[in-house]
Amino acid sequence: MYLQFRDDVEDALTSALEALELPTDDLGVEDPPEGVNAVLASSAAFRLAGEVGAPPPQVAGQVADEIDPSEYELVEAASAQGPYVNFVPSDAYYEGTVEEAQREDFGHLEPTGERVVVEHTSANPTGPVHVGRARNPIVGDAVARVLSFAGHDVDRHYYVNDAGRQMAVFTWAYETFDEDDLDAEPERDKADYDLVRYYRKGNEFLEEGDPEDVEAAEDEIQTIMQGLEAGDEETYERVQEVVDTVLGGMRETLDRLPAEFDEFVKETRFLRDGSADEVVARLKELDEAVYEEEAWQLDLEEFGIDKNFVFLRSDGTTLYATRDLAHHEWKFDNYDRAVTVLGEDHKLQADQMNATLELLGNDTDRLRQVIYSYVNLPEGKMSTRAGTGINLDDLLDEAIDRAREEVETRLDDRIRDDDLTDEDVERIAEQVGIGAVRYDIVAKQPTKAITFEWDRALDFEAQSAPYVQYVHARCCGILEEAGISPVGSAGVAEEFDASLLQTEAERELLEVVARFPAVIEEAAEDLQPHVVATYTREIAEAFNTFYRECPVLADDVDDDLRDARLALVAASKHAVSNALQVLGVAAPRSM
Repeated sequence: MYLQFRDDVEDALTSALEALELPTDDLGVEDPPEGVNAVLASSAAFRLAGEVGAPPPQVAGQVADEIDPSEYELVEAASAQGPYVNFVPSDAYYEGTVEEAQREDFGHLEPTGERVVVEHTSANPTGPVHVGRARNPIVGDAVARVLSFAGHDVDRHYYVNDAGRQMAVFTWAYETFDEDDLDAEPERDKADYDLVRYYRKGNEFLEEGDPEDVEAAEDEIQTIMQGLEAGDEETYERVQEVVDTVLGGMRETLDRLPAEFDEFVKETRFLRDGSADEVVARLKELDEAVYEEEAWQLDLEEFGIDKNFVFLRSDGTTLYATRDLAHHEWKFDNYDRAVTVLGEDHKLQADQMNATLELLGNDTDRLRQVIYSYVNLPEGKMSTRAGTGINLDDLLDEAIDRAREEVETRLDDRIRDDDLTDEDVERIAEQVGIGAVRYDIVAKQPTKAITFEWDRALDFEAQSAPYVQYVHARCCGILEEAGISPVGSAGVAEEFDASLLQTEAERELLEVVARFPAVIEEAAEDLQPHVVATYTREIAEAFNTFYRECPVLADDVDDDLRDARLALVAASKHAVSNALQVLGVAAPRSM
């Protein structure tokens, strides 16, 4: 309803400015200043003051006088206040908001027909997922969810590095060493924890082993890399045994978040189908191609990039970036747009990729990167190569344990009289614990560094996942007490009078609920899911104020007002539930 209201406001402004023979290219529609009793405002008077030759307040008055609200279903009034034209919605706006928000698909925008691929995570399959990289699957999954809510046809891809030196080292180490050669038992009974020991042993050997033995090992590693480049089937199968086994363990961890994928695209695909070789041939023909330091490179100085882009080694093997060029052109052939989520240490590579794709004749406006900073724990940054990092599984386990303790301490203070079984407590602990980790990470702008802190993430009283989840549970409790199923929209009174919702708390909650589709629109356009997290805190605060000030099921509440407030509770539940769904955070029915 908010989007329709905005359309009405824009139509009214356009008509008024045309009547005044003023330009309509910038309507200046925005949220009104704090404390103003309006839902939308126009600051166009600032821009038009010079053209009119009058101060902005006078221009705003002229524009407001040209608007007849009766011509617009959702506009109750348009009035000038200082340099702004403020717009107040009609009762139909509030009625429509409650009706619209009770639908299970509330917040989903109309289908665009646009196919979008979101590539995220894409961590090298060399061992368990660690905390420092956890932001990629969490942000990437949320970006994909936002785009899906915004009406796009979204595919989620994980690009598997199965052709580089790391995997050749891993394969050699796995085939060379026995269990008895390894230093320790696996930390968990999972394939990625088991095999990572071979990878660490191999790196240790290459760094500290006898020089002659290391040289022989390097020859074997080089043979594996060249076998992959040549499309040798036996080499491919040897490497895939390691890749698929480790990746299977990593997927189990990612499923816990959950981070969903439609396809795991392997980079060897672009070696085996010849597309990487075809890209190399085209790159060599470019004026920017040079052969320096025993490698083929591109001079990208014209793009403001000082470091050359290396695309072919002297031994004829391609690099990850070369194969990724073929990968991106494959994306362009199959999708309208491509989004890639990358760590901040890949910013240079992203710039080089965009420049090179442009030189190859691609429309790089179809490609966008979401760059994120890493997650730290208070102890400092983490590393995996030496096995000293903190794995994501450890973080999620601790989150569930801490959430379970918090839930159990609150059992005696619960308002609802339903009895929670041990199974219920465990389910809620997992929903709250993992939700807290995910929410705390996705709620920040991706480019800002994060130091994850338990007290903040699991604070039921502050602006955290449990704080928002508790609002959803409270909505469900009210509906269930009224005999209404909180699942779907069945049972909510079909007849209700939204005009009875007149208090400041009711109107504020209605207005926040109404904005949800616009929040999705903004988050999708800017690829910023943290905007949705900010919204969840706003609606949680508005609902808690409504809950304190507007009894729903009290004996002294009139039946018609009760029905209207129940409809508002159901609308709030759907808004909160769907907003949490966009963030990949569970919405518990009971807490």
